[in-house]
Amino acid sequence: MKIETGLERFIKKDFNRFKKMKLGLLCNQASVNTSLRHASELLTQKQLKLNISCFMGPQHGIRGEKQDNMVESDDFIDAKTKLPVYSLYGSSRKPTPSILKDLDAFVIDLQDIGCRIYTFMYTMLYCMEAAKSHGKKVVILDRPNPIGGTQVEGNILDMNFASFVGLFPMVTRHGMTMGELALMFNEELNIHCDLEIIPVKGWKRDQYSEHWGRSWVPPSPNIPIAASAETFPGTVHFEGTNVSEGRGTTMPFLYLGAPFIDSDLLAEKMNRLKLPGVFFRAIFFQPTFHKGKDQVCGGVHFHVLNRKKFNAFEAGIHLLSQISQLYPDAFQWKQPPYEYETEKMPIDLIAGTDELRLLIESKKPIKGFLEKAREDSKSFLKFRKPYLIY
Repeated sequence: MKIETGLERFIKKDFNRFKKMKLGLLCNQASVNTSLRHASELLTQKQLKLNISCFMGPQHGIRGEKQDNMVESDDFIDAKTKLPVYSLYGSSRKPTPSILKDLDAFVIDLQDIGCRIYTFMYTMLYCMEAAKSHGKKVVILDRPNPIGGTQVEGNILDMNFASFVGLFPMVTRHGMTMGELALMFNEELNIHCDLEIIPVKGWKRDQYSEHWGRSWVPPSPNIPIAASAETFPGTVHFEGTNVSEGRGTTMPFLYLGAPFIDSDLLAEKMNRLKLPGVFFRAIFFQPTFHKGKDQVCGGVHFHVLNRKKFNAFEAGIHLLSQISQLYPDAFQWKQPPYEYETEKMPIDLIAGTDELRLLIESKKPIKGFLEKAREDSKSFLKFRKPYLIY
């Protein structure tokens, strides 16, 4: 059965209620229907008679062309519709008064990938806060979580390490949709904006992206395939190190390595751990940009064999620990800045705590950290229940 996203349901019926409102559409290249037509094209059709006053884009730009973190987008005029396009990952990450003055409501259609360490949900959060303070409405055109809605993983963010990759105390893999996250933010952060969710029809929580009955469109440049989203809650931690997370290759967040790594030794060490549902294949790769550019890197390729048993978060943390132990002189933490934070260590912002970094630096076992993360995950499963739509 094909699902219907919030976008498709909005166009089918709900748009009628918004004809008298000035709407701003927050979207990017993955904001498409089952026929791969873009939301900006669909919502500006003459027959709908909607008043779309502007478009807004999150990190990586409305067209998804910006490759890396901290690469900002500029405002511009859309060539097709002649409407202004405002960047919410540029001179400001929040809607400015100049944007808000021409809006009655935000319409938000963004494909999330199911991980706390991803900025789209926080751009949504900022829009909700701006909407509340200026008397605007927020409409979320919901989309399913590509890595399912049943499994959760990782530690709960310590708000002492809050940043644009973590603005709410939740676990690393949250198992929620953007609509569900919006409900949670609205209540738990006491935003209480005028919020409406247009839900997905036909999605079940245990379904992954291949069950959607539609093509995969990368939600950001370095999630080119669904498999990258599956490993992301673990491999994203390598953004806080000098080890390549596969940017500059065809397999970002699936290839992990560095010029100083012996791939066979690392693969052997990782497979000896017998982590459930995953095999680590020894590989070599040469990034065309980013870390290790034009250098041959040794490393491992994450092959997920059983998604029900695989814990991406734990696999990523084990890999981080192994590399730091094998190569103590070569392994390094990335230094600030990272996502607009100039003092705190990037790994601490990504992990949502300094505990992981301090454990690895002191060469202490990570077992206790992982056990605590499992308890955090159990706690979050109960915490999120009131906000689940599906």
